[in-house]
Amino acid sequence: MGFLISVLGVAFAFGIVVFVHEFGHFIVAKKSGVRVDRFSFGLGPELFGFQWGETRYCVAWIPLGGEVRMAGEMEPGGDPGAVKDSREFYAKPWYRRIPIVVAGPAMNYVLSYCLFSFVFLLWGQPKPSLEPVVGELVDAYPAQRAGLMTGDRIQSVNETPVTTWAEVADKIHLNPETPVRLSVMRNGGTVLDFVVTPVRAPTSGQGLIGISPIVLYASLPLGDALVAGAQQTVFWTKHTLTYLGDKIVNREKPELSGPIGIANIISKSTQSGIQDYLFLIALISLGIGLFNLFPIPMLDGGHLVFFLWEGIFRKPVSRRVVQAANMVGLSLLLGILVFATFSDVQRLRSKPTTPNRFSR
Repeated sequence: MGFLISVLGVAFAFGIVVFVHEFGHFIVAKKSGVRVDRFSFGLGPELFGFQWGETRYCVAWIPLGGEVRMAGEMEPGGDPGAVKDSREFYAKPWYRRIPIVVAGPAMNYVLSYCLFSFVFLLWGQPKPSLEPVVGELVDAYPAQRAGLMTGDRIQSVNETPVTTWAEVADKIHLNPETPVRLSVMRNGGTVLDFVVTPVRAPTSGQGLIGISPIVLYASLPLGDALVAGAQQTVFWTKHTLTYLGDKIVNREKPELSGPIGIANIISKSTQSGIQDYLFLIALISLGIGLFNLFPIPMLDGGHLVFFLWEGIFRKPVSRRVVQAANMVGLSLLLGILVFATFSDVQRLRSKPTTPNRFSR
């Protein structure tokens, strides 16, 4: 039953994120007077579907992404000579095409905001406890292997008394790959000693043993929940851009998760509570929306650059340039996918990804 829940949870998470993205393109295209020939969940040949009006609605064989096929969209460069129908995509002026390509990422952001706000409204805003009490252990990390358990109260680290979670985290962070002695109280009375060797975090270099504090939820009224949802959306956007910017400036490889890694994290979240699961879907949707806005050919952001060029210089980008750019973009996207998938496999073979953002 647990396996079935995990599979259904992964399928629903990917499905809802892809659906809202493609629905954004679809509905704005329809409202803009563009004929949509195909609305597909998934890529590749059709698995099953039906015709409704002028649009074919279907599910395709490859469950990675989706497609909104608009009339005339496959004519690169917006060649005026290729436009045969006023309802074709490139028959619309550049400023009418921009909302269509932006609508997909925008809908991902709307989904993220709604889910963040929903979680804050129903369960409250997650806040880690200040007490040095173990709330969660990450599978196969040093703390679990050493025998620590949920509910253990850490009393000292290397024989230095600690009274807050921050003190525990600081001492562990400072000792990557160096044995650390923990004294804990279990069940309110039994005192146990453990020797744990923190692993080195690949990005920060800090020590981690795979524990997180008890997470408390402070309930929020509707207005505060809506504000907190917006703040969370802005925070994760800025955090992602800052992280990638730092990696580029420092010429370091970023830690990326591909379909395998994301599916693994989603599967874990289905076992930890509905609020964690919904929060994770919000993060994934935000990431997909933000990534699609990057100015990479083949992505929505790449199309946006071409249309803005057309608006500034009063002529579309030539078909030859678009084709060359798309080849570069496709190669880059395939490279990112291969790198992310390789990283996923490495993490699964070594140790699982830490699912809790409060883990130490």
